[in-house]
Amino acid sequence: MGTSSFKDHFSGVADAYAAARPEYPDALFDALAAHVPASAHVWEPGCGSGQATRGLAARFAHVHATDPSAQQLSSHWAHAEAAANVSLAVEPGERTTLAEGSVQLVAVAQALHWFDRPAFFAECQRVLAPGGVLAAWGYPDFLAPEGMTEAVAAFRARIEPHWPPEREQVDARYAGYDWPFPAVPAPSLWLEAEWSLPHFLRYLSSMSASARCLAVTGIDPVAHHAPALAAAWGDAADVRTITWPLFLHLRRKP
Repeated sequence: MGTSSFKDHFSGVADAYAAARPEYPDALFDALAAHVPASAHVWEPGCGSGQATRGLAARFAHVHATDPSAQQLSSHWAHAEAAANVSLAVEPGERTTLAEGSVQLVAVAQALHWFDRPAFFAECQRVLAPGGVLAAWGYPDFLAPEGMTEAVAAFRARIEPHWPPEREQVDARYAGYDWPFPAVPAPSLWLEAEWSLPHFLRYLSSMSASARCLAVTGIDPVAHHAPALAAAWGDAADVRTITWPLFLHLRRKP
């Protein structure tokens, strides 16, 4: 799969994605560091705007972060931070310029469902050193905050027809994948964010299904449902906790 044929659902919302997505918890990177040394070189395919790159770069020697979308990479946090141990490249998940056996960790954050998995797993086999780890994680939809179940359900019903089919793989937590290496035990994790109402609405706008709903129907689903969501939220300045289940797969190359 070349850069010209990848399924690009996020370039059109790159700025919103970078600004609105939640940060991954320290416990996730602690779980990786329990199996991978701090001296490791890491490949992060499908890095997007860098939600995971920051945590990887804080714990490991070098991160080669790649994405087929140049627009997503243009919003990557490493540009502003001038992170010395991060390199960025426009590359698909199925092919990288990294040398054979050159990394000790391949880390894929909320992106594996977009890849041509047989080709990607073959590339992992090539670039991972013996004993290296493939880590892939993601998060299904958030849990509706207290008192917001009906308003959130109505919003979800509107965008539901516009999710790409790959979204079902996230909801299934990557069950049934033909993984290339033996499993390593992984903890159950949670992703949490403390957000105001405006930030929450920006997050909803960053969803690929929201953008596609607007493109197909001409109706902005977030704007349409914002009054009901706001009424259920309470004071717009109030900070509420948004929670997602976070699943993690760890596989070690023999």
